[in-house]
Amino acid sequence: MTRSKETKHKTSISFIVVCMSEQIETPTIAVLLPCYNEEVTIGKVVRDFKAVLPDAAIYVYDNNSTDRTAEIATAEGAIVRKEPRQGKGNVVRAMFEDIDADVYVMADGDDTYPADAASAMVAKVLEGYDMVIGDRLSSTYFQENKRPFHNFGNRLVRDSINGLFHAHVTDIMTGYRAFSFTFAKTYPVLSRGFEIETEMTIHSLNNNLRLFEMPIQYRDRPAGSVSKLDTVGDGIKVMSTIFRMIREYKPLPFFGGIGLVIGIIGAVLCGMVTMEFMHTGVVLRFPTLIGATMLVIAGLLLIATGIILDVIAKNNRKAFVVDANRFAYMKRH
Repeated sequence: MTRSKETKHKTSISFIVVCMSEQIETPTIAVLLPCYNEEVTIGKVVRDFKAVLPDAAIYVYDNNSTDRTAEIATAEGAIVRKEPRQGKGNVVRAMFEDIDADVYVMADGDDTYPADAASAMVAKVLEGYDMVIGDRLSSTYFQENKRPFHNFGNRLVRDSINGLFHAHVTDIMTGYRAFSFTFAKTYPVLSRGFEIETEMTIHSLNNNLRLFEMPIQYRDRPAGSVSKLDTVGDGIKVMSTIFRMIREYKPLPFFGGIGLVIGIIGAVLCGMVTMEFMHTGVVLRFPTLIGATMLVIAGLLLIATGIILDVIAKNNRKAFVVDANRFAYMKRH
């Protein structure tokens, strides 16, 4: 009996030691910096993140730069990789595909985001959040950013998405984010350019992921650093992305709303022709009656289409949850 108790005691101690070693294991952190012609600022950005996250691997993905971005990043100790497909969305897709880490921190190479917020963002991901958003708009963005159309665009995108998804995200389009391993491996990157941030936010809201917003101090680009954003062109891309994702993620309100409007117009026109027939006993406007009937039919078809696509969208969300659970299980084991 004594030996049996001793054996059980040793086994329990071994189990506790194993559990403690798993708990104190240092998480792997990857800092992701997509860059295109950022030689003025990339050196400082790499140094800043190294100081805040000394154990993290700093990855600089050079997106066809024509200046010394890659050379400077390499000299500062960053891991430099090339991505030939132009566009930030393509770079993020390559990063999530190539790199394995417990926590991913993504920022821009233009030194507009403070590296000192990274450790707090990492801590939130380790607490269990899928994505941590660096919120610029609650702090200094509107004072630092000198492009009024960008400010207007941020507000428009934020209000549109929050209204549709009944959410309260303050900064939809920020480029400063932290992600969990499961998010990085299950997020389907479809956008090619700067609309990637909007797509990330909509994807997270649609799939009810765990989000946390953290206010950060935004600063405008330093002298000599040139923005790659095209206010009009990128704004159109962002709005088209919102339009596309609403159509895909919220098909019932999208198609059902359009169908309801068309159907009501057709019903009103049918009613007008019917009232004339009741007074005169003759259908005086056959073309109007035919057109109105077609509108009612088209409206009903759109509503039916919205219902069918809504069922498909719900099944896609179920499949996403299963995939996310599978990746989380694989990572744990």
